[in-house]
Amino acid sequence: MTTGKARPVRDTGNGAITTSLTPDVPIVLDSVRLHLSAAGGAVENFTITIDSATDAAHDVLLFSQAMAAKQDVFWQPIEPIPIVNNDVIDFYYKNSNGRTFGLEIIYRREI
Repeated sequence: MTTGKARPVRDTGNGAITTSLTPDVPIVLDSVRLHLSAAGGAVENFTITIDSATDAAHDVLLFSQAMAAKQDVFWQPIEPIPIVNNDVIDFYYKNSNGRTFGLEIIYRREI
């Protein structure tokens, strides 16, 4: 597998994280970084899920992190995760305590 130049997707705010990456070409997910202005405080998880374009039976939870005592998360898959077939990658965190967040998703186009 050959991959192209790294590309970032960034999101910021102080409400719920409901970011989706919807590539129209095959990609490889490289890493995800999340920073909160303070530890999350509430018992809630930050999740990364593949929402399969095929059907819900093919959805996959890639990552889940309890955020109550966390302020920073860095996730890098051990093996490349190819995203194909117009699958959507959903990033979610309820963020009940309204922490200011910075989310960065790094991916490469598969060529």
